Amino acid sequence: MLLSTYGSRGDVEPLGGLAVQLRALGAEVRVCAPPDEDFAQRLAGVGVPLIPVGRSARALTNEAPPPSSLPQRAAELIADQLDVVLSAADGCDALVATGVLPAAAGALSVAENLGIPSVSVTFQQLTLPSPYHPPLAYPGRPFPPGVTDNRVLWDLDAQSIDALFGAALHTNRASIGLPRVDSVRDYVLGDRPWLATDPVLDPWREPADLDVVQTGAWVLPDVRPLPADLVAFLDAGAPPVFVGFGSMPMHTSADVAEVAVEVIRALGRRAVVARGWADLALVDDRDDCFVVGEVNHQALFGRVAAVVHHGGAGTTTTAARAGAPQVVVPQAADQPYWAGRVADLGVGVAHDGPTPTSASLSAALRTALAPDTRARAAAVAGDIRTDGAEVAAKLLLDTVGRGRPPAGA
Repeated sequence: MLLSTYGSRGDVEPLGGLAVQLRALGAEVRVCAPPDEDFAQRLAGVGVPLIPVGRSARALTNEAPPPSSLPQRAAELIADQLDVVLSAADGCDALVATGVLPAAAGALSVAENLGIPSVSVTFQQLTLPSPYHPPLAYPGRPFPPGVTDNRVLWDLDAQSIDALFGAALHTNRASIGLPRVDSVRDYVLGDRPWLATDPVLDPWREPADLDVVQTGAWVLPDVRPLPADLVAFLDAGAPPVFVGFGSMPMHTSADVAEVAVEVIRALGRRAVVARGWADLALVDDRDDCFVVGEVNHQALFGRVAAVVHHGGAGTTTTAARAGAPQVVVPQAADQPYWAGRVADLGVGVAHDGPTPTSASLSAALRTALAPDTRARAAAVAGDIRTDGAEVAAKLLLDTVGRGRPPAGA
Protein backbone atom coordinates (compact mmCIF):
# COMPACT_ATOMS: atom_id res chain seq x y z
CA MET A 1 0.00 0.00 0.00
CA LEU A 2 1.20 3.51 -0.76
CA LEU A 3 -0.06 6.41 1.35
CA SER A 4 0.64 9.79 -0.25
CA THR A 5 0.29 13.34 1.05
CA TYR A 6 1.75 16.80 0.88
CA GLY A 7 0.96 19.14 3.75
CA SER A 8 1.64 19.87 7.39
CA ARG A 9 1.93 17.57 10.41
CA GLY A 10 -1.86 17.25 10.43
CA ASP A 11 -1.72 15.67 6.96
CA VAL A 12 1.18 13.32 7.68
CA GLU A 13 0.53 11.91 11.16
CA PRO A 14 -2.90 10.40 10.35
CA LEU A 15 -1.27 8.41 7.56
CA GLY A 16 1.10 7.05 10.17
CA GLY A 17 -1.93 5.89 12.16
CA LEU A 18 -3.36 4.14 9.11
CA ALA A 19 0.03 2.64 8.25
CA VAL A 20 0.39 1.09 11.71
CA GLN A 21 -3.04 -0.54 11.42
CA LEU A 22 -2.35 -1.80 7.89
CA ARG A 23 0.92 -3.37 8.99
CA ALA A 24 -0.84 -5.01 11.94
CA LEU A 25 -3.10 -6.66 9.39
CA GLY A 26 -0.13 -7.94 7.39
CA ALA A 27 0.19 -5.27 4.68
CA GLU A 28 3.42 -3.66 3.54
CA VAL A 29 3.13 0.13 3.67
CA ARG A 30 5.06 3.09 2.28
CA VAL A 31 4.37 6.77 2.97
CA CYS A 32 5.20 9.59 0.55
CA ALA A 33 5.32 12.96 2.33
CA PRO A 34 7.38 16.18 2.50
CA PRO A 35 11.01 15.74 3.57
CA ASP A 36 10.66 17.57 6.90
CA GLU A 37 12.82 16.00 9.60
CA ASP A 38 10.07 15.91 12.25
CA PHE A 39 7.79 13.99 9.88
CA ALA A 40 10.48 11.42 9.14
CA GLN A 41 11.36 10.99 12.83
CA ARG A 42 7.73 10.55 13.87
CA LEU A 43 7.13 7.87 11.26
CA ALA A 44 10.46 6.18 11.88
CA GLY A 45 9.52 5.93 15.54
CA VAL A 46 6.73 3.53 14.61
CA GLY A 47 8.71 1.73 11.91
CA VAL A 48 7.06 3.35 8.91
CA PRO A 49 9.45 4.44 6.14
CA LEU A 50 9.00 7.90 4.64
CA ILE A 51 9.73 8.47 0.97
CA PRO A 52 10.41 12.23 0.65
CA VAL A 53 8.57 14.16 -2.03
CA GLY A 54 8.87 17.85 -2.90
CA ARG A 55 10.21 20.70 -0.81
CA SER A 56 10.06 21.07 2.97
CA ALA A 57 6.49 21.87 3.96
CA ARG A 58 7.73 24.03 6.84
CA ALA A 59 10.00 26.08 4.60
CA LEU A 60 7.21 26.60 2.08
CA THR A 61 4.77 27.63 4.79
CA ASN A 62 7.20 30.11 6.34
CA GLU A 63 7.80 31.71 2.95
CA ALA A 64 4.12 32.76 2.84
CA PRO A 65 4.15 32.99 -0.99
CA PRO A 66 1.61 35.34 -2.60
CA PRO A 67 -1.70 33.95 -3.91
CA SER A 68 -0.60 34.71 -7.47
CA SER A 69 2.00 31.94 -7.18
CA LEU A 70 -0.59 29.20 -6.57
CA PRO A 71 -0.67 27.90 -10.18
CA GLN A 72 3.13 27.67 -10.32
CA ARG A 73 3.29 25.92 -6.95
CA ALA A 74 0.58 23.53 -8.09
CA ALA A 75 2.57 22.62 -11.18
CA GLU A 76 5.62 21.87 -9.02
CA LEU A 77 3.61 19.77 -6.56
CA ILE A 78 1.99 17.71 -9.30
CA ALA A 79 5.29 17.19 -11.11
CA ASP A 80 6.90 16.04 -7.84
CA GLN A 81 4.09 13.54 -7.32
CA LEU A 82 4.47 12.11 -10.79
CA ASP A 83 8.22 11.89 -10.35
CA VAL A 84 8.40 10.32 -6.88
CA VAL A 85 5.05 8.62 -6.35
CA LEU A 86 5.11 6.93 -9.74
CA SER A 87 8.25 5.09 -8.70
CA ALA A 88 7.18 4.53 -5.08
CA ALA A 89 3.82 3.03 -6.12
CA ASP A 90 5.40 0.38 -8.31
CA GLY A 91 4.20 -3.01 -7.08
CA CYS A 92 1.57 -1.54 -4.73
CA ASP A 93 -1.98 -2.88 -4.58
CA ALA A 94 -3.65 0.45 -3.80
CA LEU A 95 -2.94 4.14 -3.21
CA VAL A 96 -4.40 6.47 -0.58
CA ALA A 97 -4.18 10.17 -1.50
CA THR A 98 -4.66 13.20 0.72
CA GLY A 99 -3.05 16.57 1.46
CA VAL A 100 -3.31 19.75 -0.59
CA LEU A 101 -5.50 19.30 -3.64
CA PRO A 102 -2.87 19.57 -6.43
CA ALA A 103 -0.69 16.94 -4.75
CA ALA A 104 -3.67 14.63 -4.29
CA ALA A 105 -4.57 15.11 -7.96
CA GLY A 106 -1.04 14.12 -8.93
CA ALA A 107 -1.03 11.03 -6.72
CA LEU A 108 -4.41 9.88 -8.02
CA SER A 109 -3.13 10.34 -11.57
CA VAL A 110 -0.27 8.01 -10.71
CA ALA A 111 -2.74 5.37 -9.52
CA GLU A 112 -4.72 5.81 -12.72
CA ASN A 113 -1.58 5.45 -14.79
CA LEU A 114 -0.58 2.25 -12.99
CA GLY A 115 -4.11 0.85 -13.02
CA ILE A 116 -4.32 0.37 -9.26
CA PRO A 117 -7.25 1.25 -6.97
CA SER A 118 -7.16 4.61 -5.20
CA VAL A 119 -8.89 6.29 -2.28
CA SER A 120 -9.27 10.04 -1.80
CA VAL A 121 -9.25 11.10 1.86
CA THR A 122 -9.84 14.39 3.63
CA PHE A 123 -9.26 15.25 7.28
CA GLN A 124 -11.98 17.91 7.42
CA GLN A 125 -15.33 18.11 5.68
CA LEU A 126 -15.03 21.65 4.31
CA THR A 127 -13.52 20.36 1.07
CA LEU A 128 -16.57 18.13 0.46
CA PRO A 129 -19.40 19.78 -1.49
CA SER A 130 -22.55 19.98 0.61
CA PRO A 131 -25.67 22.14 0.72
CA TYR A 132 -25.15 22.41 4.48
CA HIS A 133 -21.90 24.38 4.49
CA PRO A 134 -19.97 26.71 2.16
CA PRO A 135 -16.54 25.94 0.68
CA LEU A 136 -13.34 27.61 1.79
CA ALA A 137 -12.29 30.45 -0.50
CA TYR A 138 -8.83 30.18 -2.04
CA PRO A 139 -6.35 33.02 -1.32
CA GLY A 140 -6.78 35.80 -3.83
CA ARG A 141 -10.10 34.42 -5.10
CA PRO A 142 -12.83 35.58 -2.67
CA PHE A 143 -16.42 34.69 -3.40
CA PRO A 144 -18.68 37.49 -4.71
CA PRO A 145 -20.19 39.51 -1.88
CA GLY A 146 -23.82 38.77 -1.25
CA VAL A 147 -23.75 35.20 -2.61
CA THR A 148 -25.02 32.96 0.18
CA ASP A 149 -26.48 29.92 -1.62
CA ASN A 150 -24.10 27.08 -0.78
CA ARG A 151 -24.73 25.24 -4.04
CA VAL A 152 -23.80 28.34 -6.03
CA LEU A 153 -20.68 28.78 -3.90
CA TRP A 154 -19.64 25.17 -4.56
CA ASP A 155 -20.03 25.76 -8.31
CA LEU A 156 -17.77 28.80 -7.97
CA ASP A 157 -15.33 26.71 -5.93
CA ALA A 158 -15.06 24.18 -8.76
CA GLN A 159 -14.39 27.00 -11.22
CA SER A 160 -11.65 28.45 -8.97
CA ILE A 161 -9.97 25.08 -8.63
CA ASP A 162 -9.98 24.54 -12.39
CA ALA A 163 -8.58 28.04 -12.95
CA LEU A 164 -5.82 27.60 -10.37
CA PHE A 165 -4.79 23.99 -10.95
CA GLY A 166 -6.34 22.76 -14.20
CA ALA A 167 -3.53 23.72 -16.58
CA ALA A 168 -0.86 22.25 -14.32
CA LEU A 169 -2.75 18.99 -13.90
CA HIS A 170 -3.55 18.59 -17.60
CA THR A 171 0.05 19.27 -18.65
CA ASN A 172 1.48 16.78 -16.17
CA ARG A 173 -1.12 14.13 -16.98
CA ALA A 174 -0.33 14.48 -20.68
CA SER A 175 3.34 13.82 -19.89
CA ILE A 176 2.43 10.28 -18.74
CA GLY A 177 -0.18 9.69 -21.43
CA LEU A 178 -3.34 10.49 -19.47
CA PRO A 179 -6.27 12.52 -20.81
CA ARG A 180 -7.66 15.79 -19.45
CA VAL A 181 -10.22 15.67 -16.66
CA ASP A 182 -13.51 17.54 -16.84
CA SER A 183 -13.30 18.91 -13.29
CA VAL A 184 -10.20 18.87 -11.10
CA ARG A 185 -12.19 18.85 -7.86
CA ASP A 186 -14.54 16.08 -8.99
CA TYR A 187 -11.58 14.02 -10.16
CA VAL A 188 -9.86 14.31 -6.78
CA LEU A 189 -12.97 13.52 -4.73
CA GLY A 190 -14.24 10.67 -6.88
CA ASP A 191 -17.68 9.19 -6.27
CA ARG A 192 -17.09 8.07 -2.69
CA PRO A 193 -14.42 10.00 -0.77
CA TRP A 194 -13.37 9.10 2.75
CA LEU A 195 -13.74 11.55 5.64
CA ALA A 196 -11.25 10.63 8.36
CA THR A 197 -12.74 12.64 11.23
CA ASP A 198 -14.62 11.81 14.39
CA PRO A 199 -18.40 11.95 13.92
CA VAL A 200 -18.92 13.65 17.28
CA LEU A 201 -16.44 16.43 16.52
CA ASP A 202 -17.26 16.61 12.81
CA PRO A 203 -20.78 15.29 12.09
CA TRP A 204 -21.38 14.72 8.38
CA ARG A 205 -24.85 15.23 6.92
CA GLU A 206 -25.09 13.28 3.70
CA PRO A 207 -26.28 15.17 0.61
CA ALA A 208 -27.89 13.09 -2.11
CA ASP A 209 -25.14 13.60 -4.68
CA LEU A 210 -22.05 12.62 -2.65
CA ASP A 211 -21.53 9.29 -0.89
CA VAL A 212 -19.02 9.92 1.89
CA VAL A 213 -17.46 7.21 4.07
CA GLN A 214 -16.71 8.61 7.52
CA THR A 215 -14.23 6.27 9.16
CA GLY A 216 -13.43 8.16 12.34
CA ALA A 217 -10.17 10.03 12.92
CA TRP A 218 -6.90 8.27 12.13
CA VAL A 219 -4.87 8.56 15.32
CA LEU A 220 -1.26 7.44 15.51
CA PRO A 221 -0.84 6.07 19.05
CA ASP A 222 2.00 7.80 20.85
CA VAL A 223 3.80 5.74 23.47
CA ARG A 224 6.80 8.04 23.83
CA PRO A 225 7.44 8.99 27.47
CA LEU A 226 7.33 12.65 28.38
CA PRO A 227 10.81 14.13 29.00
CA ALA A 228 11.92 13.82 32.59
CA ASP A 229 12.28 17.58 33.09
CA LEU A 230 8.76 18.14 31.76
CA VAL A 231 7.39 15.48 34.10
CA ALA A 232 9.19 17.18 36.99
CA PHE A 233 7.60 20.51 36.02
CA LEU A 234 4.14 18.94 35.82
CA ASP A 235 4.59 17.23 39.18
CA ALA A 236 5.75 20.44 40.86
CA GLY A 237 2.38 22.20 40.87
CA ALA A 238 -1.17 22.44 39.62
CA PRO A 239 -1.90 21.44 36.00
CA PRO A 240 -0.58 24.14 33.65
CA VAL A 241 -2.17 25.66 30.55
CA PHE A 242 -0.69 24.43 27.28
CA VAL A 243 -0.06 26.96 24.49
CA GLY A 244 0.94 25.80 21.01
CA PHE A 245 0.15 26.59 17.39
CA GLY A 246 1.53 23.53 15.64
CA SER A 247 2.46 24.09 12.00
CA MET A 248 1.26 27.69 11.91
CA PRO A 249 4.03 30.25 11.27
CA MET A 250 1.97 32.87 13.19
CA HIS A 251 2.86 35.77 10.90
CA THR A 252 0.02 37.81 12.40
CA SER A 253 0.72 36.93 16.03
CA ALA A 254 4.45 37.07 16.63
CA ASP A 255 3.96 37.98 20.31
CA VAL A 256 1.33 35.34 21.03
CA ALA A 257 3.52 33.53 23.55
CA GLU A 258 4.14 36.76 25.49
CA VAL A 259 0.42 37.56 25.57
CA ALA A 260 -0.50 34.02 26.56
CA VAL A 261 2.03 33.77 29.37
CA GLU A 262 0.96 37.17 30.72
CA VAL A 263 -2.69 36.09 30.79
CA ILE A 264 -1.99 32.65 32.26
CA ARG A 265 0.08 34.15 35.05
CA ALA A 266 -2.60 36.73 35.79
CA LEU A 267 -5.04 33.86 36.26
CA GLY A 268 -2.69 32.24 38.77
CA ARG A 269 -1.74 29.40 36.46
CA ARG A 270 1.47 27.91 35.12
CA ALA A 271 2.19 27.46 31.39
CA VAL A 272 3.69 24.96 28.95
CA VAL A 273 4.60 26.63 25.65
CA ALA A 274 5.27 24.56 22.52
CA ARG A 275 7.75 26.04 20.05
CA GLY A 276 6.07 24.69 16.91
CA TRP A 277 6.77 26.11 13.47
CA ALA A 278 6.38 29.64 14.86
CA ASP A 279 9.40 29.08 17.14
CA LEU A 280 7.50 30.41 20.15
CA ALA A 281 9.71 31.12 23.15
CA LEU A 282 9.44 32.20 26.78
CA VAL A 283 9.82 35.86 27.67
CA ASP A 284 11.82 35.17 30.86
CA ASP A 285 13.29 32.32 32.90
CA ARG A 286 10.76 32.18 35.74
CA ASP A 287 10.01 28.69 36.96
CA ASP A 288 6.25 28.87 36.33
CA CYS A 289 6.66 28.30 32.59
CA PHE A 290 8.18 25.50 30.54
CA VAL A 291 8.94 25.36 26.81
CA VAL A 292 8.77 22.12 24.82
CA GLY A 293 9.66 21.01 21.33
CA GLU A 294 8.46 17.73 19.83
CA VAL A 295 6.49 16.00 22.58
CA ASN A 296 3.76 13.43 23.11
CA HIS A 297 0.56 15.51 23.08
CA GLN A 298 -1.59 12.49 23.88
CA ALA A 299 0.18 12.10 27.23
CA LEU A 300 0.67 15.81 27.91
CA PHE A 301 -2.90 16.93 27.23
CA GLY A 302 -4.14 14.55 29.90
CA ARG A 303 -2.14 16.54 32.46
CA VAL A 304 -3.02 20.13 31.57
CA ALA A 305 -5.79 22.46 32.71
CA ALA A 306 -6.56 23.69 29.18
CA VAL A 307 -5.13 23.70 25.67
CA VAL A 308 -4.72 26.98 23.76
CA HIS A 309 -4.12 26.16 20.10
CA HIS A 310 -4.70 27.06 16.45
CA GLY A 311 -7.53 24.67 15.71
CA GLY A 312 -5.88 22.07 13.52
CA ALA A 313 -7.95 18.91 13.15
CA GLY A 314 -5.33 16.76 14.84
CA THR A 315 -4.79 19.02 17.86
CA THR A 316 -8.54 19.50 18.29
CA THR A 317 -9.10 15.75 18.25
CA THR A 318 -6.20 15.01 20.61
CA ALA A 319 -7.38 17.58 23.14
CA ALA A 320 -10.95 16.31 22.89
CA ARG A 321 -9.85 12.70 23.44
CA ALA A 322 -7.88 13.82 26.51
CA GLY A 323 -10.87 15.66 27.98
CA ALA A 324 -8.90 18.91 28.06
CA PRO A 325 -10.86 22.18 27.74
CA GLN A 326 -9.79 24.15 24.68
CA VAL A 327 -9.31 27.74 23.57
CA VAL A 328 -9.03 27.77 19.79
CA VAL A 329 -7.36 30.81 18.21
CA PRO A 330 -7.91 30.01 14.51
CA GLN A 331 -5.35 31.23 12.00
CA ALA A 332 -6.46 30.01 8.57
CA ALA A 333 -8.24 27.43 6.39
CA ASP A 334 -10.52 25.05 8.29
CA GLN A 335 -9.44 26.26 11.74
CA PRO A 336 -12.43 28.61 12.30
CA TYR A 337 -14.65 25.60 11.65
CA TRP A 338 -12.93 23.54 14.34
CA ALA A 339 -13.10 26.50 16.70
CA GLY A 340 -16.85 26.63 16.12
CA ARG A 341 -17.22 22.90 16.76
CA VAL A 342 -15.34 23.21 20.07
CA ALA A 343 -17.68 26.02 21.13
CA ASP A 344 -20.82 24.23 19.91
CA LEU A 345 -19.92 21.11 21.88
CA GLY A 346 -19.27 23.18 25.01
CA VAL A 347 -15.75 21.79 25.44
CA GLY A 348 -14.04 25.16 25.06
CA VAL A 349 -14.06 28.58 23.46
CA ALA A 350 -13.69 29.86 19.91
CA HIS A 351 -11.53 32.97 20.00
CA ASP A 352 -12.74 35.76 17.74
CA GLY A 353 -9.95 36.17 15.19
CA PRO A 354 -6.32 35.07 14.86
CA THR A 355 -4.64 37.66 17.10
CA PRO A 356 -5.36 37.36 20.82
CA THR A 357 -5.11 40.34 23.15
CA SER A 358 -4.70 40.12 26.89
CA ALA A 359 -8.38 40.94 27.37
CA SER A 360 -9.72 38.53 24.73
CA LEU A 361 -7.54 35.60 25.77
CA SER A 362 -8.23 36.20 29.46
CA ALA A 363 -11.98 36.06 28.88
CA ALA A 364 -11.65 32.90 26.78
CA LEU A 365 -9.43 31.14 29.30
CA ARG A 366 -11.72 31.99 32.21
CA THR A 367 -14.54 30.21 30.41
CA ALA A 368 -12.34 27.26 29.42
CA LEU A 369 -11.05 26.84 32.97
CA ALA A 370 -14.51 26.91 34.53
CA PRO A 371 -15.58 23.64 36.19
CA ASP A 372 -18.61 23.27 33.89
CA THR A 373 -16.38 23.37 30.79
CA ARG A 374 -14.02 20.75 32.18
CA ALA A 375 -16.95 18.51 33.10
CA ARG A 376 -18.37 18.82 29.59
CA ALA A 377 -14.95 18.15 28.03
CA ALA A 378 -14.60 15.00 30.13
CA ALA A 379 -18.05 13.81 29.10
CA VAL A 380 -17.43 14.37 25.37
CA ALA A 381 -14.05 12.62 25.62
CA GLY A 382 -15.88 9.39 26.37
CA ASP A 383 -17.79 9.66 23.08
CA ILE A 384 -14.76 10.14 20.81
CA ARG A 385 -14.04 7.07 18.70
CA THR A 386 -10.61 5.49 18.91
CA ASP A 387 -10.90 2.97 16.07
CA GLY A 388 -10.90 5.20 12.97
CA ALA A 389 -7.58 4.02 11.56
CA GLU A 390 -8.46 0.38 12.24
CA VAL A 391 -11.82 0.79 10.48
CA ALA A 392 -10.13 2.40 7.47
CA ALA A 393 -7.40 -0.25 7.27
CA LYS A 394 -9.89 -3.11 7.31
CA LEU A 395 -12.08 -1.40 4.73
CA LEU A 396 -9.14 -0.77 2.43
CA LEU A 397 -7.83 -4.33 2.64
CA ASP A 398 -11.31 -5.81 2.31
CA THR A 399 -12.20 -3.89 -0.83
CA VAL A 400 -8.82 -4.49 -2.47
CA GLY A 401 -9.00 -8.17 -1.51
CA ARG A 402 -12.35 -8.51 -3.24
CA GLY A 403 -10.67 -7.38 -6.45
CA ARG A 404 -12.62 -4.18 -7.00
CA PRO A 405 -11.67 -0.52 -6.52
CA PRO A 406 -12.31 0.72 -2.96
CA ALA A 407 -14.33 3.81 -2.12
CA GLY A 408 -13.00 6.89 -3.88
CA ALA A 409 -11.51 5.04 -6.84
